[in-house]
Amino acid sequence: MHEYDVDVAILGAGTGGMGAYREASKYTDRIAMFEGGPFGTTCARVGCMPSKLLIAAADAAHHARHTSQFGVHTSAPEIDGKAVMARVRSERDRFVGFVVEAVEGFNPDHVIRSYARFVDDHTLETDDGKRITARTIVIATGSRPNIPPPFEAAGDRLIVNDDVFDWEDLPGSAAVFGAGVIGLELGQAMSRLGVDVQLFGRDHLVGPLTDPDVRTYAAKTFADEFPAHWHTDTEISREGDKVVVRWGEGKMTEEAHFDYLVAATGRRANVDKIGLENTSLPLNERGIPIFDPLSGRIGESHVFIAGDANAEVPLLHEAADEGRLAGENAARFPDAYRRARRTGLGVVFSDPQIGMAGESFKALSDRGVAFETGAVSYEGQGRARVMGINKGVLHVYGEKDTGRLLGMEMIGPAAEHLTHLLAWAIESNLTVSEVLQRPFYHPVLEEGVRTALRNLNHALGFGPNPPLGCIDCGPGA
Repeated sequence: MHEYDVDVAILGAGTGGMGAYREASKYTDRIAMFEGGPFGTTCARVGCMPSKLLIAAADAAHHARHTSQFGVHTSAPEIDGKAVMARVRSERDRFVGFVVEAVEGFNPDHVIRSYARFVDDHTLETDDGKRITARTIVIATGSRPNIPPPFEAAGDRLIVNDDVFDWEDLPGSAAVFGAGVIGLELGQAMSRLGVDVQLFGRDHLVGPLTDPDVRTYAAKTFADEFPAHWHTDTEISREGDKVVVRWGEGKMTEEAHFDYLVAATGRRANVDKIGLENTSLPLNERGIPIFDPLSGRIGESHVFIAGDANAEVPLLHEAADEGRLAGENAARFPDAYRRARRTGLGVVFSDPQIGMAGESFKALSDRGVAFETGAVSYEGQGRARVMGINKGVLHVYGEKDTGRLLGMEMIGPAAEHLTHLLAWAIESNLTVSEVLQRPFYHPVLEEGVRTALRNLNHALGFGPNPPLGCIDCGPGA
């Protein structure tokens, strides 16, 4: 048997890499974890947490402007951009500190402060030329912002979303390119904090939404609050210290000047500089390893992949799950097993929030599933109207033959919580009728979920036609 330097080598100390390390260390003490960059996950340093800090400030400003509907009249809020960004950076650094402490708590003999590249299928080389052989390897190298070449015309006024959280003050204006999760969250937050924002997207996409009706509702809701162009051609140039954006359908008829161009156009897996060309690993047309999502294993090899590096679902909880799966399988190899994955869920922390769980409208349609849709509008929902947050729509999807709840998409109040509720129901493999047997309090936003489920159950043929009128704002609903 070949004698390797270590049993498991892990490339990257982010969320996926940390999960892999913790799991692998249960089975072996012969581990090497490589990290050449700063410790601290994408989530803590430039993703989930600092973005939510900015959003929290934006929400506070927004709520202060909209109290008159309750008969409470206040003066317009004064935005102190320096104070806003000071809190963002301070709290961000606190979260990063927790991650750094965690990694520093690993066995120091296992952590190698260097990037590593493949020399061959079992050999890795560090920045200083040292070579280490490993019986198995976990790729958890994360991702970085994707910057389309035309954006380079903005010069030093081009920033990626990561850079926003290092601002010491808020700018006067910004063109945000990308209408995905990052673009929606940052664009709306900056707008609510007094930045003159325009959002530029492509293909009429609004976040991750795939249901045409929910997406249309979302597009109108956001565009009613700040300028959003869901599909347009653009030209970018510089005039002095300003970024000039011209846009239109084919012919550029509109023009505006901005302090910054914020590129929020997705992220790119960090697998292009780790020497994959020196291995026999199977790659797709984008150079991403072809892997089994139920085991993390790349082809029939001894190499596993986890987190953003696999270019699948760039979410912290998914990266953590994938890291643990890859770490266990790498340590126990060749006894590598497939594991059922948890029900997928995603949240966009816009306002109203966007939530998705289970299979999306597009996934069900592409798979040819026979399904029905149940819907509810939150514009008339009792609890939502009481709180003055009555904007939104929820669609739930059920399987025709079995009545099982399969998925949901929504934009609406408290979507982060309602999405969890429905994800748990889907994970439990419940039918729509069974979910409706669960208790619902009154008056709560969850009653809107019940209305949508009642409509779905009727469409599936498993329940009566719900009564017309306000069926979720009184006793007996």
